[in-house]
Amino acid sequence: MKKYNFNAGPSMLPREVIENTAKQILDFNGSGLSLAEISHRAKDFQPVVDEAVALIKELLNVPEGYSVIFLGGGASLEFCMIPMNFLEKKAAYLNTGVWAKKAMKEAKAFGEVVEVASSADTTYNYIPKGWTCPEDVDYLHVTSNNTIYGTELHEDLDVPVRMIADMSSDIFSRPVDVAKYDCIYAGAQKNLSMAGVTIVIVKNDALGKVTRYLPTMLNYQTHIDGGSMFNTPPVVPIYCALENLRWIKKNGGVEEMAKRAKQRADVLYAEIDRNKLFKATIADPADRSYMNICFIMNDEYKELEKEFMEFATSKGMVGIKGHRSVGGFRASCYNAQTMEGVEALVACMKEFESMH
Repeated sequence: MKKYNFNAGPSMLPREVIENTAKQILDFNGSGLSLAEISHRAKDFQPVVDEAVALIKELLNVPEGYSVIFLGGGASLEFCMIPMNFLEKKAAYLNTGVWAKKAMKEAKAFGEVVEVASSADTTYNYIPKGWTCPEDVDYLHVTSNNTIYGTELHEDLDVPVRMIADMSSDIFSRPVDVAKYDCIYAGAQKNLSMAGVTIVIVKNDALGKVTRYLPTMLNYQTHIDGGSMFNTPPVVPIYCALENLRWIKKNGGVEEMAKRAKQRADVLYAEIDRNKLFKATIADPADRSYMNICFIMNDEYKELEKEFMEFATSKGMVGIKGHRSVGGFRASCYNAQTMEGVEALVACMKEFESMH
């Protein structure tokens, strides 16, 4: 039986990315050594980093004056590195979910934090609108896609201050106006690579403005100066990211990824809205994530939730269980997801409806 991977992260990767990475793990560039055992200082590995950085800049149209670095620690480490490096007096945060709230919590250790708006009142099932951003803040922090709840900012905000964004789960799924941001960070395991590496895109002249002491390892400048090699980087996840970046470019870049994402989401949301058994957790189509499509059983069919989960699993659907904090179902449709996978899930939902 064919399996369809809807896991929220670590998530699906293109098959050729997995296969090409696996080949290099067996024998890296014909060296007779595994990618997993070579030194990050090996002459054959520096070109991997260089090409990956170049592709990130090319695919996202990163302007001059920005650096791209690879770090460990996941996006959660960035929750404290961001305010440590950028917050001198006051920062603004848009609270759209668990990860945004955690980022805001860390920032409070470094300065004043203003919550410009929040959707916590209804369990984060919408993107707040109509709010204003103070102009006297060092930055506005946003989480562009909220994996647990299924909301997404589909366009870069227009605000009077510099922005910083956690784009862990939608980076490379749409064009981004990088010039609006002092920093963009993303844990790679949702839409770029396997777990173990975080990419950070940082505006060089935005650094060095805080007066606090910065621990060496938590100073972005350390890693810019060291070319992501101040300490041993995660070579296998970086190589995997390179293969995925090549795949994105070969398949039309972020413009094509954005087109495919909307096509997949439109098909799945249409079935959720049509099917009498289910309903979307995000009512406003403008706020619905293309990456994490969340839905639940309609009230009168709630007792069928466990049965549908078992039925879907029997049909090869993997990872559609909703986050433990909200329940229901979640179909994650990152760049590697295929229309075939979405159509298989739709067929599964239709068959289950016909049974009830």
